[in-house]
Amino acid sequence: MPATKAPAADSTTVLGAGSWGTALAILLARNGRPTTLWSHDPAQVETMRQSGRNAAYLPDDAFPPGLNAEADLARAVAASCHILIVVPSSAFRQVLTEIAPLLQPYHRLMWGTKGLEPDSRKLLHQVAAEVVDFGWPLAVLSGPTFAREVARGLPTAITVASREEAYAREIATLLHGEYFRAYTSTDVVGVELGGATKNVLAIAAGIADGLGFGANTRAALITRGLAELMRLGSALGGHPETFMGLAGMGDLVLTCTDDQSRNRRAGLALGRGQTLEAALAEIGQVVEGVRTAREVRALSVETGVEMPITEQVYQVLYEGHDPHHAVHALLEREQKPESA
Repeated sequence: MPATKAPAADSTTVLGAGSWGTALAILLARNGRPTTLWSHDPAQVETMRQSGRNAAYLPDDAFPPGLNAEADLARAVAASCHILIVVPSSAFRQVLTEIAPLLQPYHRLMWGTKGLEPDSRKLLHQVAAEVVDFGWPLAVLSGPTFAREVARGLPTAITVASREEAYAREIATLLHGEYFRAYTSTDVVGVELGGATKNVLAIAAGIADGLGFGANTRAALITRGLAELMRLGSALGGHPETFMGLAGMGDLVLTCTDDQSRNRRAGLALGRGQTLEAALAEIGQVVEGVRTAREVRALSVETGVEMPITEQVYQVLYEGHDPHHAVHALLEREQKPESA
């Protein structure tokens, strides 16, 4: 594709018009950035254009001026310098493959997707390196963020990670607003792993609450879940301070304690006796932790990292274990020092 004139330096195209992609598009447009929101569904795009909102996911949040909906992928990519991918992890490689021939030298690439690639267990920056072979900056956004609260302008803080510090700062500036603060990091591995693993642990917390256990149990699960995340993260090259920050502990606490979390709600349903299929149908959106549990569990086996909570979530989701038995399996483990 021949080179074309670069769009405005602060222009951003968000690929993925689910709740999180839409919330980020609203945030960027509210900040005065030229913003394009792409959906693969032309009917959804037409509805958004006519109503000025995403009725399917954030029906109460009107689009600010400067936010345009687009169904044509080539036009969406050509409209902006920054390309922000916010699709389920299962679709991440496909979207990258589709946009790779459309990218120009002026483009910059980032994503707000949280998860691991299904079956390969690869972190998303590893997928990006395979599909888009170029030397341009890459960044990932993660942290304790519910889409509805970001869209409504409630105070929020996230982490932007890039191996190029200057690009992380550039993206943080794009996102910064009166009620939105972005911190920067160079620990791409830690930020991605935190965003993926917390979804699995949120299912565990939901199961415990669905079984009727109390705040003591939830606090223990969060704390020991964080220990699991830090063990795996250290084995894969993440930084300990990342896991104690917004993309680690912050996101873990959020998803384990609030029912806006789809992963927590799935766990609640399982703890109350629903089947996984019924729980997912009731939620009606992708529950990333279900797929991620299989991948994180496989990573723990490959690396020899002990992750007993993740193991029990996997057993409930994929081996048909009763949630009560999973809890007892955790409680009956051999006693050991907390730091072990």
